[in-house]
Amino acid sequence: MENKIKIAVNGGIGFGAKLNSKQLMTISKYMDEEDELELTTFQQLYIEILEDGKDEVIKEFESVGLKCYPVGNYVKSLRTCNFCKGEEREGMPVAKEINRRIAGKPVPFTLKVAYTGCIIGCGEPMLSDIGVMKYKDHYNLYVGGKAKGKDAEVGSLLRENLTPEELYNTVEKIIAVYAEKEKKRETFHKFLKRIGKEQLIS
Repeated sequence: MENKIKIAVNGGIGFGAKLNSKQLMTISKYMDEEDELELTTFQQLYIEILEDGKDEVIKEFESVGLKCYPVGNYVKSLRTCNFCKGEEREGMPVAKEINRRIAGKPVPFTLKVAYTGCIIGCGEPMLSDIGVMKYKDHYNLYVGGKAKGKDAEVGSLLRENLTPEELYNTVEKIIAVYAEKEKKRETFHKFLKRIGKEQLIS
């Protein structure tokens, strides 16, 4: 029996979480009638493909504009708002660059990072492990949000008024500290409770 692996796909960062007909038809080529797609809360679709043909499938998916990511203990692709006030005003280029730098990085436990382009917070940055909120021309960074469970809580402010470059560097440093200092399979929420948020940027 041929081995299958699960990969995550989405349409990348843009105005809303959308897929076009060509993308959907390309995905359907790799599904049998009884197969199902799992839609995650992080704007991804999980699909199983043959492990031996993984590189070719990913290449085909990317040729129609799909973005592909590993499934498991990795940084998830960036969850975003719908950029309803415009690409530049809400910082879509910054969101794309964050995603390029961090999505798919190996971490001790699945890590969720969210971005929103204004203070309304549609991308739910306050409920993610790491959250970014654009405010005027700068960015505020939150950590420690948890959306589920009896210990669910809103993230707390770590840094504010960051430039894009300061934001990139801080987010990458947080992920590096988590990867270096965690205990086995320790969620980011538990890790943060153990070390304290100031240790992330000290």
